[in-house]
Amino acid sequence: MNKPTCMVWLPADHRLMGDHGHQMPFLLLGDKYARAVKVGSQAQPVMFPLADTGQISELLALVDGVMLTGSPSNVHPSHFNEDVADPSLPLDADRDLLTLALVKACVHEGVPLLGICRGFQEINVALGGTLHQRVHEVPGMLDHREPKAAPPEEQYAPRHCIRLAPGSVFEAWAGGQAETQVNSLHGQGIARLAAGLEPLAHAPDGLVEAFAVRGARTFAYAVQFHPEWRCWETPFYAAIFDAFGRACRQRMNLRLQAADLARA
Repeated sequence: MNKPTCMVWLPADHRLMGDHGHQMPFLLLGDKYARAVKVGSQAQPVMFPLADTGQISELLALVDGVMLTGSPSNVHPSHFNEDVADPSLPLDADRDLLTLALVKACVHEGVPLLGICRGFQEINVALGGTLHQRVHEVPGMLDHREPKAAPPEEQYAPRHCIRLAPGSVFEAWAGGQAETQVNSLHGQGIARLAAGLEPLAHAPDGLVEAFAVRGARTFAYAVQFHPEWRCWETPFYAAIFDAFGRACRQRMNLRLQAADLARA
């Protein structure tokens, strides 16, 4: 008998691509995110490329977890009552429409949820928080952007330390350390943390770098940095994906038990 497959939903980015002045819409997923789920969480990444908000409940019933990935695009600031500060930066209204509703559904239905970078920001906005659109222009804040002209290995290299909340899962994932080094590749960041979130890590300038969803029935964490980058090479990053995978497999087992009972 084949072993059941644990599946994690990764929402797609919507982007126009092409050359010679001709662009077509594409639905994209970064390899590094899918590979981190496959290798780090021992789960199968899946996409529902044209999913809409009306299908969220039925699609969540098919999967064992959701990972909200990073993206070149930003959450549209209209979702936290601001105008666009920099029109040159990419947006993705279609992704916003799905993921902001998906966050609430995951929390309500107890589906394991991991947010990374844009996904971290989506969870905060979905639950009522706000963002700095340009962290580097906020007095007292660091420039958290990556050196875009550098090769990926340099862009994703450790950039600054984060302070981990004592006794938190992040401290445990970091091997009991109070601080650890992380990469940094973002222009936006949390301004006001949503009331339903608990901060669990901070950058040296005080910016929230990780949080938990308060009262969640299962794994519900998000990070501003990028643990998906070769997660198997960094024990802290690997521990995050391992814990996420274990939560997803637990949901899978419950889902399969419920299906067996329904057939009995």
